[in-house]
Amino acid sequence: MSKTAEKQALLDKIVDAIQDVKGEDIMIFDLSKIENSVAETFVICSGNSNTQVAAIAGSVEKKVRNELKERPWHVEGTENAMWVLVDYVSVVVHIFQKQIREYYDIEELWGDAVITKIENEF
Repeated sequence: MSKTAEKQALLDKIVDAIQDVKGEDIMIFDLSKIENSVAETFVICSGNSNTQVAAIAGSVEKKVRNELKERPWHVEGTENAMWVLVDYVSVVVHIFQKQIREYYDIEELWGDAVITKIENEF
């Protein structure tokens, strides 16, 4: 499998896992054309509570581990689950509680990225 296909498979599993636990406002930010960006791709989504944010993070880790045999390089923010980051190196998943996402305005921060909005399935 090519690097591109591997990354696409990872992105698809991450989005599926977020949707499995009703994560909202899913967006994929392609940062590959941005100089000095910390990753090639960000996946950003929102949950309504720390319980849901933690469940989304757990779902992402489990689905990617079970179906692609990959583990995140780094996970942080699980203590208070206001903003959990799951880092797969080329793809970094940011799971926010809604008000935290609004506060940090990530979309504005990475405004130069190519952004794909994923429609909710429910």
